[in-house]
Amino acid sequence: MPNVNRIAAGAAAAALSLTVLTALPAAAADRSGQGLAWTSCQGAADPRQQCAIVTVPLDYADPHGEQITLAVSRIRAAKPDERHGVLLTIPGGPGGSGLNVPTSAAKRLPQSVLDRFDLVGFDPRGVGRSTPVSCGLDTPDLAMVKLRPWPAADGSIDDNLATARRIADTCARNGGPVLRSISTRNEARDIDRIRQALGERRLSAWGTSYGTYAGAVYATMFPQRTDRIVLDSNDDPDPSRVGRGWLAGFGQGAEDRFPDFAKWASAPGNPDRVADTPEEVRPLFLDLAARLDRAPLPWPGANPAELSGNVLRETMLQSLYADARFPDLARLMLAGLGRRPLPAPVTPPEQAVQNTIAVSVGTLCNDVSWPADPAAYAKDTAAERAARPLTAGMPVNVMPCAFRPFEPAEPPTRITSRGPANVLLAQNLRDPATPYRGALKLRAAFGPRARMVSIDSGGHDAYVANGNACGDEAVTTYLLTGRLPAEDVSCPAG
Repeated sequence: MPNVNRIAAGAAAAALSLTVLTALPAAAADRSGQGLAWTSCQGAADPRQQCAIVTVPLDYADPHGEQITLAVSRIRAAKPDERHGVLLTIPGGPGGSGLNVPTSAAKRLPQSVLDRFDLVGFDPRGVGRSTPVSCGLDTPDLAMVKLRPWPAADGSIDDNLATARRIADTCARNGGPVLRSISTRNEARDIDRIRQALGERRLSAWGTSYGTYAGAVYATMFPQRTDRIVLDSNDDPDPSRVGRGWLAGFGQGAEDRFPDFAKWASAPGNPDRVADTPEEVRPLFLDLAARLDRAPLPWPGANPAELSGNVLRETMLQSLYADARFPDLARLMLAGLGRRPLPAPVTPPEQAVQNTIAVSVGTLCNDVSWPADPAAYAKDTAAERAARPLTAGMPVNVMPCAFRPFEPAEPPTRITSRGPANVLLAQNLRDPATPYRGALKLRAAFGPRARMVSIDSGGHDAYVANGNACGDEAVTTYLLTGRLPAEDVSCPAG
């Protein structure tokens, strides 16, 4: 379940991206294909943001049967006479809310882009205000060290197997038909329904994290409906693995990114410095995680209520998403070493976590079948623990999809080069959640349809996220002109 940005096999989220949900007025309804009834979004930070509802089939094989609703939002182009069209933002996760993304994106995007595009966001089916789903999991199963399959201190995966079976059974029992309808192919169909409701002949999109896969599937299923497609922090599209491959990417991603943290955490003058040199940080982290495996520290109010080795490892993964999160890991390390008190635990609202987990399970399990052999998972986990000790075998361990009682309704999408040359990939070289080598596979799958902007930077999210002028300019220029670079672009640090 990917993401704080990604809960686990999709890598890839975050890590579990939890968003405050905007309330929608009941009057915001789809008017039978004659456009949308836009109203103000209650609680939106930006008063320009408007909200509406789009109605879509629960089952596209029965388009006139039961219907569900999608919540959509927009901030209109600042210069209507220069308006090019819609830029749909596709959120990460799977399970991330996108309803308030226009508000947050408007703070970062260049004014030239805001002048020419309506920024449109949406909650994917099952998320937030879009006919939300829940598995009704018990509170202990909402802990990130449960949702990501961290092995026991001795490497055993027995508890992971039990957790995976329990979550699979609970979601199957409580999720209902909406949960079983959630898939990336249905998200692509929903996106095209949003396009139609907006009255747009073609759609530009900016997908991030899992949204890159959803955007790639949309560009494959509806190639002639695409205008300018930007995919930012890209998932490996291997159709035989999809979410399972995304989870596995965390192992390489952490190895790529951890040296950036080590350099920061040993810098002179850093108030959260943990070591004197970068070379000391990795062994210090590994030793501390092993000590906490043996003797966890009580941490009242946290879920679970202790600082264990796996809690430290999970914090490490989440902290590698952005330099601004480095202090979270450093301060927890200092607390584990006895140099600081434990920080106050941060616990997101349980309802939002339940919703994100359910959508993540639905997407990952409905997209592709997962192997079910416990012995194979145990073997792969042991090998991964030895090869990549930072992540202790978690990235190849078992997930609930291994025991889900329903098969995917249709095969996963194979991304190909068929379609217009209108896809630009933006990718950091040291992304902990969607590693560079996976992005290269998406670039190869698109072939001449795409170009790629590779940025010498760390963290998850590339465009208007790291202050890299070269990367930002390449993407902005494409959005404004619609012309891909003549060849792939490599951007130096800075």
